Amino acid sequence: MTTYVITIPGTFLRELTDDARSTLVRNLRPADPRHTSLGRVEELDVLTVNDNGTFSVRLEVEADDSRRAEEAARRTAAAALREAGYTEDEAPTGPAAVTGIDAQA
Repeated sequence: MTTYVITIPGTFLRELTDDARSTLVRNLRPADPRHTSLGRVEELDVLTVNDNGTFSVRLEVEADDSRRAEEAARRTAAAALREAGYTEDEAPTGPAAVTGIDAQA
């Protein structure tokens, strides 16, 4: 197994409240990339939200290959967004991308 850092971009089409943000981050926290050496060095945040509503979710995922890592990260992000009260239409996401591989894991 390899540890990947996967980035998923998206856009909030309705306001992200403080409560929703807290719920979202809490549900993403187990996959926080700061647990990897890459994440610590790069100071990666699990969630970045821009003023225009665009966001990036960065997750640490263990998988056999990058395709499986991207799939797992998408499932984790989608579940966290649902828990925070966002449907796929309210917070659409773009293609997941491998942004790091932690060979030291």
